[in-house]
Amino acid sequence: MTSQSIANTPTPEQIRRAPKVLLHDHLDGGLRPGTVADLARETGYAQLPEADPDKLGLWFREAADSGSLERYLETFSHTVGVMQTPDALVRVARECAEDLAEDGVVYAEVRYAPEQHLDRGLSLEDVVEAVNEGFRQGEALARENGRRIRVGALLTAMRHAARSLEIAELANRYRDLGVVGFDIAGAEAGFPPTRHLDAFEYLKRENNHFTIHAGEAFGLPSIWQALQWCGADRLGHGVRIIDDIQVRADGTVELGRLASYVRDKRIPLELCPSSNLQTGAAASYAEHPIGLLRRLHFRATVSTDNRLMSGTSVSREFEHLVEAFGYTLDDIQWFSVNAMKSAFIPFDERLAMINDVIKPGYAELKSEWLFRQTASTSGSVDRRD
Repeated sequence: MTSQSIANTPTPEQIRRAPKVLLHDHLDGGLRPGTVADLARETGYAQLPEADPDKLGLWFREAADSGSLERYLETFSHTVGVMQTPDALVRVARECAEDLAEDGVVYAEVRYAPEQHLDRGLSLEDVVEAVNEGFRQGEALARENGRRIRVGALLTAMRHAARSLEIAELANRYRDLGVVGFDIAGAEAGFPPTRHLDAFEYLKRENNHFTIHAGEAFGLPSIWQALQWCGADRLGHGVRIIDDIQVRADGTVELGRLASYVRDKRIPLELCPSSNLQTGAAASYAEHPIGLLRRLHFRATVSTDNRLMSGTSVSREFEHLVEAFGYTLDDIQWFSVNAMKSAFIPFDERLAMINDVIKPGYAELKSEWLFRQTASTSGSVDRRD
């Protein structure tokens, strides 16, 4: 093993400490099982399949892994079901920020659909303000514990509903108050992004940012519409762009017109490996398109999607990729810088995060082998010199 490979081979502990950036994380998909149980008791929600937090956490993961769309969607009915009061929303958002900071995430964009949290009389504005308050509390608690994180909110409209313009306007009103952009989510099949053109045209007129869930289940037409009709800044997932890439028997690669456009225009892909395995977009980590997309220098990023349902974290996603592709700290830094370049905050702030937080953090991690090697060889120094 060379000194370079020693320097760059990351341990799980180093991956956790590495400064990471998260662009695709659902607030209602990342609750702590204990919090779901607590909030169910506090709010009178009586439909949980398990009351014990450990059993409940296992149920969420097994339901998400079951291959049944009905069971997978049921998991969100329970998390959303306990997120219907201001106190619950504040707590969930606060703990989200704390958990991400504990995992070494320094910048995150966390998305949620305000329209799903109105069952107990909250207004859309009440929901946004409660979540924003929770994120600010979580950032403050992380600082008190010696960690730094900045969290921006993405407001999501459900693509099967008819409130996308209303949610886009809401995102625009709160754009300087903690909301950094807009998204649409939900089933792709039968609900193309072009159904929401009025929302995207509004956001473009307002010079605001948006990402679109596309290219996860439905494939290339979904990606094409998201980009060429709607003008998305980023692709939520976008993993099916692999369908427009041909790998020949001799190892050479040919990109189709859409794949070439995505790469050449540096369209960010919010890739979520564990979630993609659950939804069937990839058969294994080793076969996940991220390996080829990284090799071809697409603007690939690594995200979690739903940390509770996938039993994952950003660090665990990178651990899987290190095992599958032999990635080094340099690779993890590359993904993290890609994500920070693609964030929906001002350019100067992105640049400062890259130059003052991310790059120094990886440089420190990559230098640690020098001190370990010195310590391991210091006993063999010839004392006669």
